[in-house]
Amino acid sequence: MGFRVAVVGATGNVGREMLNILAERDFPAKDIVALASRKSIGQIAMYGDKELKVQALDDFDFAGTAFAFFAAGSGVSKEHAPRAAKAGAVVIDNSSLYRMDPDVPLVVPEVNAHDLKDFAKKNIVANPNCSTAQMLVALKPLHDAAVIKRVVVSTYQSVSGAGNAAMDELFRQTRAIFVNDDIEKEQFTKQIAFNVIPHIDVFLDDGYTKEEWKMVAETKKMLDPKIKLTATCVRVPVFVGHSESLNIEFEKEISADEARNILREAPGCLVVDRREDEGYITPVECVGDFATYISRIREDITVENGLNIWVVSDNLRKGAALNAVQIAESMINQKLVTAD
Repeated sequence: MGFRVAVVGATGNVGREMLNILAERDFPAKDIVALASRKSIGQIAMYGDKELKVQALDDFDFAGTAFAFFAAGSGVSKEHAPRAAKAGAVVIDNSSLYRMDPDVPLVVPEVNAHDLKDFAKKNIVANPNCSTAQMLVALKPLHDAAVIKRVVVSTYQSVSGAGNAAMDELFRQTRAIFVNDDIEKEQFTKQIAFNVIPHIDVFLDDGYTKEEWKMVAETKKMLDPKIKLTATCVRVPVFVGHSESLNIEFEKEISADEARNILREAPGCLVVDRREDEGYITPVECVGDFATYISRIREDITVENGLNIWVVSDNLRKGAALNAVQIAESMINQKLVTAD
């Protein structure tokens, strides 16, 4: 007994991480298929200690596949996700294509696993934006306790969120500075090495970027449409791991101690909050871990019922691959999908 699983985009950052996590968590798979574009045919993708030969997505038959994890961008999802869903596979899509589709559940299992029951409308479940996912893991238990009115979030997002080429660019630019070479920009609008860029995705007419809009829209869809949220999303010269500074205003009174105790018991959260040197988590410490780390919990005395918190998570894991696998696990636990 088990599930046939396909990973689309198996040679990319998120696809490789999906395979790692499926193996680490002993996902009940009887068969794993690694898929990518034709140029990747024959490459090796690792699933635990097992080597998988990458197959071409274009002519792959999804019949008999229980879960198809898509980690290859909106263009690939637009072309192939409906085909996989029609063949009977539950598509768990990491791209932005289906996130705001009213017929597609957008899910972080710690936040709104109950929405998975609606997956059958299109046989597709959407994975949220990486920065939204970790934020909502931290916000959900606080919202349940004291009802969030407003959030101001500033993100510090690593270059891995923009893919392999972006990571390579940070490395090349860093090296170029030390050896006094010219700085070449291809993936980012400005130099990323030893710099920060307040610009992720395209600019919208109101002056916000699409990344910032995603955080607003996805929070309303998954957590509560009444929450007011404003975001500033910034790319920073970190390879892996997104950080966020959250200022939260509540309807009810909540102290820092109460919030700390709530978050310590919350699923997916790990509180590291000592008011001393090194008593907090940075991206370096979160890489490779499943948890969403929360530090610097303190009261905001400038507003009534306000808190500030610091949230850090491995964006390739909870922000993408881990959340996708957890969606599949939740569907199995809820008996929405059963093994052959």
